[in-house]
Amino acid sequence: MLNKKRWAIIALVVALVAVALAACTPSTETVTVEVTRVVTETVVEEGQTVEVTRVVTETVVETVEVEPEVVAGPKDLIVCMAQEPDTMYPYGGSMLAASAVQHAIYENNLTTLSYGYQARGLDKVPSLADGDAVLNVVEVNAGDTVVNAAGDVVAVEEGTELVNSDGETVTFDGTPVMMEQLVVDFTMKARVWSDGEPVKASDSVYSFNVLSDPDTPASKFTVERTASYEATGDLTTRWTGVPGFKDSTYFTNFWQPFPEHVWGSLTAAEMLESEITSRMPVGDGPFAIQEWIAGDSIRLVPNEYYYVEGEPYLDSVTYKFIPDTNQLIAQLLSGACDIGTQDGLGADQAPFLIEAENNGLLTPYFQTGTVYEHIDFGVNSYGDYGDGVGRPDWFEDVRVRQAMTMCTDRQSMVDNILYGRSEVINTYIPSVHPLYPEGLTEWPYDVEAANALLDEAGFVDTDGDGIREDPATGTPFAVTLGTTTGNEMRQQLTQIFKENQLQCGIDVELYYLPSSEWFADGPDGVLFGRRFDLGEFAWLTGVEPSCSLYITDSITGPEEEGFGGWGNSNDTGWSNADFDAACKRALGALPGTEDYTQGHIDAQVVFSQEVPVIPLFLRLKVAAARPNVLNFGVDPTQNSEMYNIYELDLQQ
Repeated sequence: MLNKKRWAIIALVVALVAVALAACTPSTETVTVEVTRVVTETVVEEGQTVEVTRVVTETVVETVEVEPEVVAGPKDLIVCMAQEPDTMYPYGGSMLAASAVQHAIYENNLTTLSYGYQARGLDKVPSLADGDAVLNVVEVNAGDTVVNAAGDVVAVEEGTELVNSDGETVTFDGTPVMMEQLVVDFTMKARVWSDGEPVKASDSVYSFNVLSDPDTPASKFTVERTASYEATGDLTTRWTGVPGFKDSTYFTNFWQPFPEHVWGSLTAAEMLESEITSRMPVGDGPFAIQEWIAGDSIRLVPNEYYYVEGEPYLDSVTYKFIPDTNQLIAQLLSGACDIGTQDGLGADQAPFLIEAENNGLLTPYFQTGTVYEHIDFGVNSYGDYGDGVGRPDWFEDVRVRQAMTMCTDRQSMVDNILYGRSEVINTYIPSVHPLYPEGLTEWPYDVEAANALLDEAGFVDTDGDGIREDPATGTPFAVTLGTTTGNEMRQQLTQIFKENQLQCGIDVELYYLPSSEWFADGPDGVLFGRRFDLGEFAWLTGVEPSCSLYITDSITGPEEEGFGGWGNSNDTGWSNADFDAACKRALGALPGTEDYTQGHIDAQVVFSQEVPVIPLFLRLKVAAARPNVLNFGVDPTQNSEMYNIYELDLQQ
């Protein structure tokens, strides 16, 4: 049954359609016109009947349809977002709403469309194949900074384990070791700051130095693994990694230039709060901020110095902040907004957006993103929740995991929760990813096959109550499934899962915890303390397949007992030597190499067969635009949908 909110929106849609149709109806007008006609008449001349043709002009009154005159006005785009950005300073925060505006005021050096990388502000994406990235072999001695065999940045001393240039793990004993060192050259396109000053390679080096400052609250992971970053020309920079650092995204190690001629007098701490960095920055993108009205809107106008001729197409862009989703949709429908961004819309608005689309008022965009939901098996639990201690060892047998996967109607989850707009996922990357392998095991929804597999594994219903029993102890196959509170989508999918598993003789009890408890580190946290039967949550996927989430080294648990630490990712306790070898082969290689590609493929083949987790589906990115907005779209791996604001346009 439709709720009141949905009826209100649909009523608004219907009303607006009527207004739109009325506005588009041509008017009628009575006009007087002169009409020239060729007339043929029959006359009698000299006793004979003949036909005479002549041209006559007549004045007539006619009623005609007059199309309203369309006067092209300025192209002012209105983008409506749920949140107001916290800052325009790229190192000052990471809000999605801030990214939507930053795309307008800073040039995209690289985009990440469709699980790949593309150059925009750079001449090209550097690569080993083209020679603008190279692996040099260098000599390493005591005291040198390197990345050791474990992936940590250390100073070399006796006993340090290193990976030499032949790929062998060796222990440093004072004898020099030859190691590989990555060097990458970048060339940026000639461009100009919005104040008219040219952008220089040294501005990128300045940005790197700001990021390196301890007062800049941003990740130092790549900084710590950088031997040097320098300008090699007016438009060129060179990044050199510390020996042993095989950075799989080495081609992204170009830093967004900052206007040193404007910001250079500020300290890193001052840059976090300064008006000229956080509110009204000078940028090199297609637009510049004209006005920021706190709590209301940000207005941008074209950067007159933008380096791409003919861009941008718009005369202005205004970002409006509308935290109420119903109001945001209403303003989209009325034409007060041209675009509604993903931070203000979600899958639960799908019925309203589809209704508006059917009436020609909006174009909704439903795009699978990089977040996937999954149900994890407690394959190997920890401590007093250990297998055979606190509960039977339900999930060590791979046939049980395979059967429960086949007993899960994942397509039903997609259809009922996400209105059929997402897809079932079979590993930790989607099927459209270029590294998705042929030969991957894709478990179908097959209750009959699932039950047969459970019978084969020895879990049978001996007392006829519909629930199978553990063959060793006779304990009913009754397990718990936990996830977070306050998430309607997860409540729906866990209920579907519970009903599905009953068809296979497995009784699932559901429970929900606050996120702070559910995701707490072990040993106290339920999920990452490995004290659960089944656990549902989400991980991020992306351009780089995330096999490291599931390797043995990532199993959560105390390091002194040989685990990966309580803050690690592998909550299942699953360990597989073939998976580890394939994943580490990929992680130790660079994109474009055989080891990188084949390692990621082999790891997924093992993962899909072993199913330590049941991959469910990809979450949706949802946005909407008026039909006259041109060149707008949502991409799975490009974070903000406003990345190409330089080519957005309004049809008039």
